[in-house]
Amino acid sequence: MPTTTTTETPLLPDTANEQARKAKASEKYSVPFDDAKIVKYGEANGAVLRRVADEIKVVDSGVRTLIREMGDLMYQAHGVGLAAPQLGKSIRLFVYDAGDGLRAMINPVILKQKGEQFEPEEGCLSIPGLRGVVRRARDITVKAQDENGRPVRFRATDFEARVILHENDHLNGVLFIDVADPKTLHMLTPEEQKEEQREIESGDAPEDGIAPAE
Repeated sequence: MPTTTTTETPLLPDTANEQARKAKASEKYSVPFDDAKIVKYGEANGAVLRRVADEIKVVDSGVRTLIREMGDLMYQAHGVGLAAPQLGKSIRLFVYDAGDGLRAMINPVILKQKGEQFEPEEGCLSIPGLRGVVRRARDITVKAQDENGRPVRFRATDFEARVILHENDHLNGVLFIDVADPKTLHMLTPEEQKEEQREIESGDAPEDGIAPAE
C-alpha cells in the first residue's frame, strides 16, 4: 500500500482568528438596519409575545423558508437571536448567531442548567432600546430538531447559553423584562444606541460586552 502524506493546516494566530471573526460579523451586520417587521411589545399585535407557542409537527420546506427569512430579518435588525413569535408566528422555532453562524432550533427543550452568569446585559428586538441585567445559567444542555427535522442534542455555555435561554423564553411567552433585575432596567440614550450600532457593524459585538438584542 503506498504511503500517503497528509498536510495539516496550521491554526491561525489568535489575532488572525479575531480579525477573521470581525470581518465575518461585519459582513453579516453591514446591511441597513431595519426592524419594521418585528412585533413590538405593547403594540396592537403584541399579544402573540405572551402566548405559549405551538409545537411544530412537520418540518417541511415552509419551515425551512421561514428559517431563512428569520435569519435575514435578524441580521437586518442587528440582533443575535429571533424567535418566531417576534414575527407574529406562535410556533416553537428560533434562530440565533452567537458568533459561529446562523443556527435554527425547532421544538427546543432545555434538559439541564447549571452555573450562573450576569453579563452582558440583555435587550430585546421587541422592546427597542431597553436593557437590563438577567441572571442566566452558564452551562446548559439542549435538545431540538434542526432545519431538516433531525434530532440534535448539544451543550452550550456562556454567551451562546444566554442567547438560547432568552429565545427559548420567547417560546413560552416570557420576555426578558420578566426575569431581569428591575433595578437595572434602563433605556439606552441616542448616543449609546449609535455606539451600539457602530460596534455591531464593525464586528466588535457581542464579545466586547455590548448588550445584545434578541
